[in-house]
Formats: sequence, structure tokens, C-alpha cells
Amino acid sequence: MFTGIVQAQGQVTKYEAGSDSAQITINSPGFFADIKTGDSIAVNGCCLTAVTNTADQFTVDVMKQTLALTNIGALTVGATVNLEKAMKVSDRLGGHIVQGHVDSLATLSAINEGEDWYELVFEVPANYLQYLQAQGSVTLNGVSLTVAKLNDETKQLSVWLIPETLKRTNLSALKVGDLVNLEVDVLAKYVERIMKAGRDE
Repeated sequence: MFTGIVQAQGQVTKYEAGSDSAQITINSPGFFADIKTGDSIAVNGCCLTAVTNTADQFTVDVMKQTLALTNIGALTVGATVNLEKAMKVSDRLGGHIVQGHVDSLATLSAINEGEDWYELVFEVPANYLQYLQAQGSVTLNGVSLTVAKLNDETKQLSVWLIPETLKRTNLSALKVGDLVNLEVDVLAKYVERIMKAGRDE
């Protein structure tokens, strides 16, 4: 489990694509010193398993399903990714509960720049709008954010980014048309499941 608080950024140094999988190596000086083979790291919000690592880099195997559902499949050598290690039970939950199970991709449709903030507007697949709520939580590229505005008619959500978030994450490099990994609040999905089961009885 993760919290959506990005701990570091890393650079893709190797990307080997197979017929239905890929092996990716990511570098971030010193960040991987306390992990071991089998540990989970969120890469752009996608939970991946370390197959080898040193203090400065780790390598992961990425399967067909993950490549199809996330922006991991579009990474190239030199790309910058957001990184977060799996949380410890004793850690502060600084963001919200994030599983690292990406639900879908969202498309950046507009960037509105203020004096000390950016507003990013994303188009969201219609079937995930029901899990979003203004002032609720959403995860974009592994970053825990608050939904500032939600428009069901245009299928768009807006988030506001402060300078600290822009500095510490790869959201600052996004351009209109870019795809980000979207994970909705898992609690909303469980509530829906429970309510549906009750109606079907």
C-alpha cells in the first residue's frame, strides 16, 4: 500500500520490450538502498516489483496487462517517473490510501497557470466519474491530490498544484494531450460493491 506522497523522481535508463512484456531499469541515486528483491515500488502510481536492485537503481518486469492499462508502456529511456516505496505500518498516512492498482488513463486537456499554482484539467473515462467527488481524493501518476472541480457533463476533473508538488513530481512536465495514470479512491469502489451485493439479494 502507498500514500500518494512522491518520495523521489527517477529516470528510465533501460527499456527492453518483449512481445507481451517489458523489463525496465530506473535510476534514482541512493533511493533504493533499503529495498530488496520482491519489494514493491510505485512507479507513476503503478505498483511494480523489484527483480534486481542496487542502491541507485532497480529493475522491474512489466506484464502485458500493465503495459496496456497504464502509461508505463509509453515510457522511453530518459523519461522521468514518480517513485514511492510501499509504506510501513508505522508511517504517517500523508496522502490517502493508494493501492498502486491503476484504474485507467486520464488525458490532460488544459493547463491554467496562476501566480503560485497551476490548475490541471483532465478528461476522465465516463465509467470512473462515479468514483470521483469534488474535494475528494484522486491519484494521478502516483500523486495524491484533491479533486478541486468535477464536471460530469464534460467528463473532466481539475486539480490545483502548489509549487512544492510541481517541484517534486513529474506533473510539472506534462503537456496538453499527455496521459497520466488514474487511480480512484478504493473506498468508493468497495462501497459500490457492497451496495450492489445488497440490491442483488
